[in-house]
Amino acid sequence: MEPVTHGITLDGVARFVDIATDALSSAREEIDALNVYPVPDGDTGTNMFLTVSAARDELRAARAADPDLTLDEGMALLARAALMGARGNSGVILSQMLRAYVTHLAGADGQDPRARTIAVAMSSATDASYAAVGTPVEGTILTVARAASDAALAASQHDGARARDVFSAAAAAARTALARTPDQLPVLAQAGVVDAGGRGLTIVLDAVETTATGRRPTPWTAPIGTHHIPVSPLVSAHAGGAGEGDHLTEDGPGYEVMFLLDAADEAIAPLRATLTALGDSLVVVGGDGLWNVHVHVDDVGAAIEAGITAGRPHRIRVTHFAEQVATRHSPSGRASTRTGRRVVAVAAGPGLVELFESAGAVVVTGGPGQRPSTGQLLEAITACGAAEVVVLPNDGDSVRAAEIAARTAEAELEVHVEVIPTAAQVQGLAAISVHEPGRAFDADVREMTATARHARHGAVTIAARQAITMAGPCEPGDALGVIAGDFAVVGSDLETVATEVLERLLAGGGELVTIVSGEGGVELAEVVAAHVEDRHPTVDVAVHDGGQPRYPLLVSVE
Repeated sequence: MEPVTHGITLDGVARFVDIATDALSSAREEIDALNVYPVPDGDTGTNMFLTVSAARDELRAARAADPDLTLDEGMALLARAALMGARGNSGVILSQMLRAYVTHLAGADGQDPRARTIAVAMSSATDASYAAVGTPVEGTILTVARAASDAALAASQHDGARARDVFSAAAAAARTALARTPDQLPVLAQAGVVDAGGRGLTIVLDAVETTATGRRPTPWTAPIGTHHIPVSPLVSAHAGGAGEGDHLTEDGPGYEVMFLLDAADEAIAPLRATLTALGDSLVVVGGDGLWNVHVHVDDVGAAIEAGITAGRPHRIRVTHFAEQVATRHSPSGRASTRTGRRVVAVAAGPGLVELFESAGAVVVTGGPGQRPSTGQLLEAITACGAAEVVVLPNDGDSVRAAEIAARTAEAELEVHVEVIPTAAQVQGLAAISVHEPGRAFDADVREMTATARHARHGAVTIAARQAITMAGPCEPGDALGVIAGDFAVVGSDLETVATEVLERLLAGGGELVTIVSGEGGVELAEVVAAHVEDRHPTVDVAVHDGGQPRYPLLVSVE
């Protein structure tokens, strides 16, 4: 039986997140088009969608892994995932609202009426969002949140009030407050729009009401504006490529900086003070050692240095507003220079770099001990200038970083990126060998993926220390044979272990063996190739000098 707290169940929470994510997905373009404050960068809807969808994905994965996940565990995971995935000013504020709401419910007195508890939790979330913003401004998402929570508190005072009454009152008040935002912010009135972040919040609150009552949200009847984002003269003048000093407005910062920060609570006040002096639109949310920091600045380096002083910043993202707006206003919806298709591949040695580059790939150096960061992969995707990009991480531990870089690039550049989860260099070589830019993108990705998947891969290395492996104990200096990422053979002779690995890979049949020699492995590659030609004369053999460290031999069978 699903545990119940204040009438809320984990199934209900999951249903709300699904409804909210789908609703934001449908409305993201509408919200993006409303985005004129604090800067007209046209991404508020996308950022709020990405924030909530990150929470949804984590909750789904956790429930699939643990069917007995409790409500408290699920709510805590939801709040953390939203914090980790928060994007943009409004996305960060929304993540703080979710976190404060969850925190209040977790610590609430179970004897209080459900409607009152939920209303107070909403009020706590609004208070937290105001506190998180460096300089709160009315006529924004904050105003809409305050109207919603005030209405929730008022509804909870009525005799016999139910949770659904509180949610309905909050959603209705939010819609009314949203319609008034142009009266509070002149920039909204001038552009003829309501606040984008506030509109996003009304959609989230509508999703809460739908979850609680089963009713579809009330249709939006007030005008939401002209859907026109005014482009500053500076952006228009530099449409061919914004310079480093260009801004969206004469006096506004030119860059958005976001990062997650591992830091003690006492380090946050000095960080706020430093960032407030550097720029505007400051939002710092989080707690318990993990924070999400958002600020608009001209001096990107100083903002990041402030994070380093406070703790350990990571997942650093920098957006140049002028370039972002120019991209969104190009006729195709993406920068005019982005055309064609490219492959971004991680290569673990100089010979492998040459192999991938000769096949037309943009190469990021990597491999054991120097795996590429998400930022390096994102930079390669961005710099290649293609409208369609295939990423080959070629290492199981780099797949996740590649996927994050791909999602970030798609959100920021509107480039189509697919990651083929190649777990080994030889799988990447197999995939790029069938790459064909002339065919449809999806078809090319499917062919490359299938080829990589069917390439059985192995390697030979030398044990650096005493250990217990799946193939038994090993001592320093022993030869180790790797099959599909697991240690499968232990021996004293590299040649013997290498041929054993190949024989096991060939046991399932094969037409082509690819051998890539690493540092000190050229002669070993020749010996193993001769063994295959002698024992398996119908199998073709290709030998390459990869130059990779730690692994004298990489092999694959297709």
